[in-house]
Amino acid sequence: MHRRLRYILILLLSLSIIILWWPVNNSDCNFEGILASKTTKFQVNATKVIVQPWRGRHHVYGIFMIPDKYKKAPFFVLTLKGAGSYCSKQFGQIKNYNDIFAEPGTSLVRNFIRTRTALRLILQGLYFQINDKKNWTLTFTEPKTSSTATRN
Repeated sequence: MHRRLRYILILLLSLSIIILWWPVNNSDCNFEGILASKTTKFQVNATKVIVQPWRGRHHVYGIFMIPDKYKKAPFFVLTLKGAGSYCSKQFGQIKNYNDIFAEPGTSLVRNFIRTRTALRLILQGLYFQINDKKNWTLTFTEPKTSSTATRN
């Protein structure tokens, strides 16, 4: 009986380690290329950060107030100091969330990090670092303006 319990505990520990440290990359964009490019970029820090991974999925995120001209940007890069950078596609701009209201000409965007990433960082002693809104940054490339002026 003790031998079986020992194997089960080793299996559970191994699965936990694999889940917490498994690299995940399912993005279509290249965040390194965006950050390294010489094009003009717009960066904004989080207005508010929620870090509650013990509540399950989608409880570790930053709320960002972005100008309306970046609503159509296909990608943005979330940089979390200590955790790295992640490329994401835009979805779901809102005008108010969690008692935060968007200023005129802006929208709110919530951007999540994976719960397993947050748990790994917390276990490494970085809870206060990921809970600081100054450490969350969204980077957008400047939207391309189409010149419609033609010469006659």
